[in-house]
Amino acid sequence: MISGDLLREARLRAGLTQTQLAKQARTSQSAVARWESGDVVPSFERLRELIRACGLELTYGLANYDDSYDDFIGGRLRVDAAERIRQALAEEAVYDEIRAAAGVTRG
Repeated sequence: MISGDLLREARLRAGLTQTQLAKQARTSQSAVARWESGDVVPSFERLRELIRACGLELTYGLANYDDSYDDFIGGRLRVDAAERIRQALAEEAVYDEIRAAAGVTRG
């Protein structure tokens, strides 16, 4: 449902109602509602047109896949929430020591 989320965000950023966007994009309000809900997925080109009708541009490009954090994230998710909080607080204490040694205060 990524396309629906993008469309809704673009519409809301533009301050448009579904009806206003529909008029700008020469379609119906019900079509906009179906796209936003994910009931219907617009083609990539149609999604770009709809987002342009909101005064925004949908940019895209290719990037190398980076899985360097997968093990770290997986390890954190295998620990219960209380332990993750304990680890985060311990790390924060270390960062506070580093900041203090560098003469930097949090603000």
